[in-house]
Amino acid sequence: MDGDRLYALSSDGDLACLETAGGTIRWHKNLRTDFGGTPGVWAYAESPLIDGDALVCTPGGKEATLVALNKMTGAVLWKSAVPGGDSAGYASIVISHGAGRKQYVQFLAGGVVGVDAKTGQFLWRYAKTGKNSPANIPTPVVHDDFVYTGTGLGGGGLVRLKADKDGVIAEEVYFERRLPTSIGGAIVLGKYLYGTGGQQGLMCIELADGKEQWSDPSVGAASLCYADGRLYVHGENNQVALVAANPRDYREHGRFTLPNQPKHLRGKGEKAWSYPVVANGRLYIHDVGTLWCYDVKDAAASR
Repeated sequence: MDGDRLYALSSDGDLACLETAGGTIRWHKNLRTDFGGTPGVWAYAESPLIDGDALVCTPGGKEATLVALNKMTGAVLWKSAVPGGDSAGYASIVISHGAGRKQYVQFLAGGVVGVDAKTGQFLWRYAKTGKNSPANIPTPVVHDDFVYTGTGLGGGGLVRLKADKDGVIAEEVYFERRLPTSIGGAIVLGKYLYGTGGQQGLMCIELADGKEQWSDPSVGAASLCYADGRLYVHGENNQVALVAANPRDYREHGRFTLPNQPKHLRGKGEKAWSYPVVANGRLYIHDVGTLWCYDVKDAAASR
């Protein structure tokens, strides 16, 4: 949502701008038919980025791998044809000012890329973390000149963005298998990155060098968010933990299992992957037609 307008992208590639007051559609595009888009196997799944007057999203494919539209009218500002014509992944675009240049960073099917925010010019690619991965899902984590990405079958890696003549290069700082790589993404707080991956569960690493500060099985692979000094960790098994966000050690302040859970199609690998959300002292968790809401004001007050 942006002001009095709501922007939504369906799995079929329908991108719409609606008035929040009554739901009137102000403009509509389809990423496949309007931009020759190529989604991944599991269709589209990103959240469009609103940046000033622009809406930026990822049709995928050779014609407009990334595209920027006027958020008020839907008019095309630029199309970025990324070399290789990657299909869209399942991450969302984030902004970086790395190497002194504003750019949009996205995790495509063939790896993470950066394009110039003003023109869409392709700047750089880092493919290692997406190698052997059928679904690049976690949104890249941007911090200063650094970009962190990870996938379960690829690994976790950090690149440093550096100016190179009129362009930008992505220089690998480290790449390791035992790093946060789960679908639920990772969070940077100060010098440290928190996330889950593999059998090590929840981890805290120093972002600059990848050095592990601590790890704990916690609730296993999970999605997480940060609020009021705590990490809210939503496990793929629908267990939820409240964990202190500190680099010294793992400190769990509570755990529960969500009641009345919907059935997942286990044979198709379905698990609970939605991100927890904390707003106005309440914790919201969603899973297949079910929404839970919890009062967490006391958790914030006791930190």
